[in-house]
Amino acid sequence: MAAIDTYLAKPWLAFYQKGVPAAIEIPGRSVVEAFNEATERAPERPAVVFHGRFIRYRELREAADRLANALAFLGVKKGERVALYLVNSPQFIIAYFAALKCGAAVTPISPVYTSHEVRYQLEDSGARAVVCQDILYDKIAKCGAALDLVVVTNVNEYLPALKRLFSKSTAVPGGVHWLQDLLKKHPPEAPAVSIDPKTDLAALPYTGGTTGHPKGVMLTHHNLVAAQTIAASIFPALQPGREVVLAFLPFFHIYGQVVLMLNHLCQGNLLVLFTNADTEAILEAMERYQATVFYGVPTLYEYLKDHKDTNKANWRRLKLVLSGADTLHVSTMQDWARRTGSQIIEGFGMSESAGVSHVNPLDRVKPGSFGCPIPGMQAAVMDPETLEFVPPAQTGELVLSGPNVMQGYWQRPEESARAFVEKNGVRWMRTGDIVRMDGEGYFHFYDRAKDLIKFKGLSIFAKDIEDVLYGHPQVKAAGVIGVADAAVGQRIKAIVVLQGDARGKVSEDEIKAYCRRQLAEYKVPHIVEFRGELPKTDVGKVSRRELRDETNA
Repeated sequence: MAAIDTYLAKPWLAFYQKGVPAAIEIPGRSVVEAFNEATERAPERPAVVFHGRFIRYRELREAADRLANALAFLGVKKGERVALYLVNSPQFIIAYFAALKCGAAVTPISPVYTSHEVRYQLEDSGARAVVCQDILYDKIAKCGAALDLVVVTNVNEYLPALKRLFSKSTAVPGGVHWLQDLLKKHPPEAPAVSIDPKTDLAALPYTGGTTGHPKGVMLTHHNLVAAQTIAASIFPALQPGREVVLAFLPFFHIYGQVVLMLNHLCQGNLLVLFTNADTEAILEAMERYQATVFYGVPTLYEYLKDHKDTNKANWRRLKLVLSGADTLHVSTMQDWARRTGSQIIEGFGMSESAGVSHVNPLDRVKPGSFGCPIPGMQAAVMDPETLEFVPPAQTGELVLSGPNVMQGYWQRPEESARAFVEKNGVRWMRTGDIVRMDGEGYFHFYDRAKDLIKFKGLSIFAKDIEDVLYGHPQVKAAGVIGVADAAVGQRIKAIVVLQGDARGKVSEDEIKAYCRRQLAEYKVPHIVEFRGELPKTDVGKVSRRELRDETNA
């Protein structure tokens, strides 16, 4: 059997949980229609609770319709981009759907971005309108981007009445519109806009920039509806309209935006909103609102498993504890299970797949694997040099095909062309991730192709070394990179953060000796550097790009 036939046979289907469909039909509707349908099914059901204030689906839709009317009146047209420079808040959700109701595409910006980074995304996306937090307005004003419309808002506007008494707003100059003023002035009538789900863009998220300048990822309404529909199908235990979801993952990131926010609002569930991932507040809300769904990232689970208050929450009540956005170390999963009695389910997605592509079946989790392809998704492994498919158990580049896969990169035709390859009648998207598929159809992550270290002609996965380092009892965090060396190609450098009580007590030689006991000699780090912390991306990944930049500076 040819290698490609093994992948096309989808061996993973045999391990799908009962009730998960092998294939799925994607509705031919827009994101706007999907959201409107959810609000019509149960208009009085709470959609969001924000610092104790409940907002119903009817109220959320009315606010989105009013803002859509205002945006259209102020000049936002179909096909344009509206930037969202907001923390998690009711206003993010309102502005998100309001922009879509105008026929525009949203391009969320990380609230921690500097003025320079904000300007880059505004100019690259061509956004001429932005909805921003009042405390972030100064960065908008200083960035120098040409904008036609700025709408500001304060998170306090949606606090309970008593909390609003003690809130403050940031002053902004004339010519800038306050979101609440627009909601009061404009009727709850969204503009009549015709949307073609297959061709009209809904979102333009930007890649994290771990490999260079961030790129805009073109996602149509069909891409997002496909991702939401599939995400809603893979956990049969979850019941639409009855789940309570802790929503602290940042909505500007594709994981929080699609897998969490869009997915669960379209299912009619309740989101418990947090402006940031405050551990105490999350654990308190988990009990107060009887949460049933918890989405996190590996660094959060790493932190929570050792937190003094973790046991105060009833983790066994949760129907789903999911990890994404980075590789979950097996030791973290095991420690978590011992501490909480619950199981972390690992999944995988990327901006280019609208946040979803793989997940472990809920009843058959394989530690160390990011799971099986989701319904409707075709996945395979290809040699990144020859572009030929490799047999199962061999490593290669993960390639994907499915209704949620992006259209390409915004205004980058050459990079878009390189991102896809036609093989066996299928248009495959190259992910740049080095993986292997085992005999049961589960996929295992090795590294980013660009993070491979070349030492004396040998290819070394940085993740292999990092996994060993994370197993050291005194290592809290680690990042491994290659450092250019004319004699050998690259030398291996490990940057290590020790546990607090171990700092100054563990030596470079001890770390090397530990690695030597578990790795082939050529994989043992040549250089070990100790630091107090490591640079992270917006979702908590160790940024190897920044480590390389710092080393080469």
